Amino acid sequence: MAISAELPDREAMEFDVVIVGAGPAGLAAAIRLKQLDPDVSVVVVEKGSEVGAHILSGAVIDPIALDKLLPEWRQESDTPLKTPVIEDQFLFLGPGGSVRLPNFMMPPLMSNHGNYVVSLGNVCRWLAAKAEALGVEIYPGFAAAELLFDEKGAVAGVATGDMGVGRDGEPGPNFQRGMELRGKYTLIGEGARGSLAKQLIGSFGLAEGREPQKYGLGIKELWQVDPKLHKPGLVQHSFGWPLDFSTGGGSFLYHLEDNQVVVGFVVHLNYKNPYLSPFEEFQRFKTHPAIAPVFAGGKRLSYGARAITEGGYQSVPKLVFPGGALIGCSAGFVNLPRIKGSHNAMLSGMEAAENVAEALAAGRSGDELLGYEANWRKGPIGRDLKKVRNVKPLWSKLGTLGGILAGGIDMWANTLGFTIFGTLKHGKPDFAATRPAAECQKIAYPKPDGVLTFDRLSSVFLSNTNHEEDQPIHLKVLDPALQKTSEHDVYAGPSARYCPAGVYEWVEEPGGPRFVINAQNCVHCKTCDIKDPNQNINWTTPEGAGGPNYPNM
Repeated sequence: MAISAELPDREAMEFDVVIVGAGPAGLAAAIRLKQLDPDVSVVVVEKGSEVGAHILSGAVIDPIALDKLLPEWRQESDTPLKTPVIEDQFLFLGPGGSVRLPNFMMPPLMSNHGNYVVSLGNVCRWLAAKAEALGVEIYPGFAAAELLFDEKGAVAGVATGDMGVGRDGEPGPNFQRGMELRGKYTLIGEGARGSLAKQLIGSFGLAEGREPQKYGLGIKELWQVDPKLHKPGLVQHSFGWPLDFSTGGGSFLYHLEDNQVVVGFVVHLNYKNPYLSPFEEFQRFKTHPAIAPVFAGGKRLSYGARAITEGGYQSVPKLVFPGGALIGCSAGFVNLPRIKGSHNAMLSGMEAAENVAEALAAGRSGDELLGYEANWRKGPIGRDLKKVRNVKPLWSKLGTLGGILAGGIDMWANTLGFTIFGTLKHGKPDFAATRPAAECQKIAYPKPDGVLTFDRLSSVFLSNTNHEEDQPIHLKVLDPALQKTSEHDVYAGPSARYCPAGVYEWVEEPGGPRFVINAQNCVHCKTCDIKDPNQNINWTTPEGAGGPNYPNM
């Protein structure tokens, strides 16, 4: 941000621990710190307008971490975990029909027995109340935009973004300087592809010796359905149509309480064809004869999208740096075949908190939490991810049918304590998988009917997304000329298709195509930062409180 006027100094607040992100990892870390030492000062900064506003997940939650953090939760009347899983279904979809896979064929770790169908946003709101009751300070609506460093180069906290900066980068009439939140340790739990985590991984070389992180784009809708079609506790996963066998992905249908059903679709972002649109594939999926009847007479309530880390065990970066650590999806702890990460996110926050509490008790600050880095692979997170470490690379190498078969065999083998494949590599990052448009076929998608299938703009409306319009665009194109000569001319402008919110457009004009960024639409999914074929788009934080406001997602 190029501001010509001399800025006043930021106000600063001192804490023992600064936590970025009020997701499952950050809130679990905050609660655990206060459990271990009620006198430790903890602040959580959250860019959403409220806790849960930016939380999007399936979600079927494994309560293993919650049982450890708050063992009394099952006796509480206000718990958001109300719908236990009562039935698991696995479907393979073809263009006109489906085949249900017998449950006995599935590796035991794929069972959802004992898990709960939840709104993860509501789980986070509930955890935030627990944290505040213990004395944790939570500041929603403030985006952690900048890392702070001490004189030795250790992370010493974060600064929230300035408010009231105009589109021209100059202070407006309502300009307000950001705050410095300084801490002896800083825990980064921004979620997948967070902007501060990205900086830390690069500047401290945390990804050296690791495989590239892999990602998927998850798109989700919440529906109110006919009570006759509602089956509380039914969990259905599927793969196959409408994706071809060389494109990874899958889908889910979860029945919550109150006649609500969530439907979601995940596309692995190492897909090759730049004409593919994950959003349009999701809309097509809902028309399948095994899926569409659930929504007959129903009403769509909400919509959202977010990136999901898929690299797993071999892609987890070094977790610690001088002055702090990565937790949750910032570290990449999602178990891909289970489509679950919140349990590992909470466990990582708790593990990091225990190491921070030990360091503070010993009078330390600003060093590396080496115990956290050394122990995670030996603990429940490492055991969970190690069993499934080959599923993603096998899927990428062998395609959907061969990859799922080989991955299933490997998961069964790991259950018995051995593996056929060792630990496979992922290879190139997702953006490098995109092929030039000349090598691919265009895909003709049907028009939405407005009843079961919808367009992007009406979907974004349901995400309650809003940004202050007169602010600098938070989606930074590093080289505008390269965007034209490569993203448009070579790859046929995939940004207009991979973005699930209609942020990017190529507008044809007499003087040539013009790249338009509708930053107001951004749902903070980070797909552009991941999938741009030249890594020419950098997602940064907009003003605090901007973005989606997800209810019950």
